[in-house]
Amino acid sequence: METSYQGGVARENAAENFERLSQTIASNIKKISQNVSSMSKMVNQLQTPQDSQELRNQLRQIQNYTQKLVKDTSSLLMDLMKMPADQPANKLSRERLSDEYMATLNAFQANQRTAAQKTKEDVRKVKAQSVTISDPFAVGGAKPLVDTANVDVRKQEQLTMQTEQELEDLEQRERDIRQLEENILDVNQIFKDLGQMIHDQGAVVESIEASVEIASYNVENAALELQQAATYRSKLRKKKVYIAIFVILIVCVILFLIFHR
Repeated sequence: METSYQGGVARENAAENFERLSQTIASNIKKISQNVSSMSKMVNQLQTPQDSQELRNQLRQIQNYTQKLVKDTSSLLMDLMKMPADQPANKLSRERLSDEYMATLNAFQANQRTAAQKTKEDVRKVKAQSVTISDPFAVGGAKPLVDTANVDVRKQEQLTMQTEQELEDLEQRERDIRQLEENILDVNQIFKDLGQMIHDQGAVVESIEASVEIASYNVENAALELQQAATYRSKLRKKKVYIAIFVILIVCVILFLIFHR
């Protein structure tokens, strides 16, 4: 009685954990989708009159936050895939969450690719237009934009500050490119891990179905063998009855002959 109760509690806790984890994943997917929508609007504003450093900073922040949320959600979804889904509703819920997450992840990665491509184009344009801007990571800094021999000191300082700002912006954009490329690789790995997990789950289901078919086949064979055994026993019983009757008849005949004499 106690064992049955404990088993019931365990099943109830498992169901609660499954439901709680599913709700968390669904909430995260919704947040990621909302962030991707916001990121898409920002990316569309790049290379337009609305483009600004503030816009790029906001885009970077939301990308980094969403990337972390994606990693956390991937871990949760893998935990959910490992949990037993005894009820058909749980299985359908798990498949639905997996499909929604993969679609959201695909949209997020496409957004990152577009942002990286536009940022690379910006960097190429800046390097092509500003012949005085050297490699931002090279030693020695930048060359002056103009010949400073015929300009006053204040203008020279302004030009120097402008050059430094351009270099700083260029460095930041190249850092953004590297970060976006790393994020894209991380998302690719997540796709592979989830794909392998889904494949393994499918293999397990196929194995279970095959085991059920084998068990059903064995049950049918066992039933047939029992039926045959019952038939054999019935025939054997009839033979015994016939033999007994035959023996009784012989004994009766022998007794009749003895008493008749």
